[in-house]
Amino acid sequence: MGHDHSHSHGITASGTGTAKHRKRLVAVLLITLAVVLIQVAGALVSGSLALLADAGHMLSDAAGVFIALLAAWIATRPASDQRTYGYQRAEVLAALANALVLIVISVVIFTEALRRIGSAPEVQTGVMLFAAVIGAVANLVSLLILRGAQKESLNVRGAYLEVLGDLLGSFAVIVAAIVIMATGYQAADTIASILIALMILPRAWHLLRDVVDVLLEATPKGVDVKMIREHILAVDGVVSVHDIHIWTITSGVPVFSAHVVVEDAAMGALGADRVLDKLVTCLGSHFDTEHCTFQLEPTSHAEHETHQHA
Repeated sequence: MGHDHSHSHGITASGTGTAKHRKRLVAVLLITLAVVLIQVAGALVSGSLALLADAGHMLSDAAGVFIALLAAWIATRPASDQRTYGYQRAEVLAALANALVLIVISVVIFTEALRRIGSAPEVQTGVMLFAAVIGAVANLVSLLILRGAQKESLNVRGAYLEVLGDLLGSFAVIVAAIVIMATGYQAADTIASILIALMILPRAWHLLRDVVDVLLEATPKGVDVKMIREHILAVDGVVSVHDIHIWTITSGVPVFSAHVVVEDAAMGALGADRVLDKLVTCLGSHFDTEHCTFQLEPTSHAEHETHQHA
């Protein structure tokens, strides 16, 4: 008769990447909303499409940060029999919504910029430049706030990339304002708008790709499955390993499971415990996860299953 043994640790929602940096996201949200108001007012007064595009981009960033905060709150709800991992995947869905919003914003900006080609209105560069400089300073502050946390959460990373794009967008508006002031070339505003739209798309694509990897339960980046398999096989008593699965529930919460075939002699009560301890220690030294499950199978049972499926 086969024996199933598992070793696992619970996952706490408070350990998710976004939840750990909630205060940083709140600070960035407040800064971004303040700048959006300033830039919208500046765009209406100056007539600058580039400034309005930058404001629209920052508004989408604010929406993305708000969604991330909402998802982090939802993720703290406890697990249940119906949702054994709780609502932690809500953070990934928020990142997906964020990426889609970025794509929509970029398309709208690009379309409006193309419509203005050949008929660019006169822009009041003083107001345009002032609002763009305020946006650039605010984005620099937000980048510093998020810099240390952006590697630990898809949502924080998404916010960081968006703020970085906003900073580049603000620089584009500043350059356009200076060009118009120096040469009177009004089309510089439209060109800056197109550049902002083109800057948004690659960032949105990278974020969307990372989200899809999580939803498809792809192996986390940087994890060498071959190396993990070799280390498991090096544990005394282990004959083979199969059905290795490594995936991510949400940012900062990787999960591992595997079926491990063990010599019959090592499957006594104490022997199985020792094998499990060695496997968990081995996994912990090569793969950063608090949630792992091993199903131990005696060699005789594994051979029985092989004959059954032959």
